[in-house]
Amino acid sequence: DWKMPIFAVTYLYTAPASQVNEIRPLHRQWLSGLLEKNILLASGPMVDTPEALLIFRSESAEELSMLLDNDPFDVAGCIGSRTIQSWNPVLGPFSS
Repeated sequence: DWKMPIFAVTYLYTAPASQVNEIRPLHRQWLSGLLEKNILLASGPMVDTPEALLIFRSESAEELSMLLDNDPFDVAGCIGSRTIQSWNPVLGPFSS
């Protein structure tokens, strides 16, 4: 639904890189399911920092937060902090 709010999510990984690397295939499989449902719009790690940016559609930040609690990275304790911010993409593929 193109009218649904869009949120930018950032993860800061605090787990050792070895643990993050071990869980990454499960995390990406989980995200792939959300991409197929058009809930996830884009995601990927930042370069040279232990962070990631993810773009989602969701009815609310609270609903998205509950969904993200199921991310295998979160379940495994890899994420030290997570921010969810409402985002207004004015130009580009995610703009309305």
